[in-house]
Amino acid sequence: MDAVNTSGKRKTAIARAVVKEGTGKVVVNKTPIAIYSPELARLKIEEPLQLVPEKAAKVDISVTVQGGGVMGQAAAVRTAIARGLVDFYKDDELEALFRAYDRTLIINNDRRKLPKKPLGRGARAKKQKSYR
Repeated sequence: MDAVNTSGKRKTAIARAVVKEGTGKVVVNKTPIAIYSPELARLKIEEPLQLVPEKAAKVDISVTVQGGGVMGQAAAVRTAIARGLVDFYKDDELEALFRAYDRTLIINNDRRKLPKKPLGRGARAKKQKSYR
């Protein structure tokens, strides 16, 4: 098998993952996952890899991510990695395992900003008025 391209999104962060046969290397924006910081984001990214360590050890994963903040990028990367593993192995049981653990491993977060409304600066904020 060659390589599988997948993507993941969270807010404005977009991650693109390439999964191919290898020795278990995981790289995010050319940074090995072992030294990725902050640690909380690294732990979040490693969740799909820790759920199936025997399958993750047989593939190399390269992820590029842009946009958003640190934790938004981490959530996008974990979605891209989980989807990549499912597509690479073509395994429905693996997808069911990921969905049972956390639905956002397979499905992008679909929350978006509310549209701006008239008479205000944003979706909810309104111009203040004084009656005196």
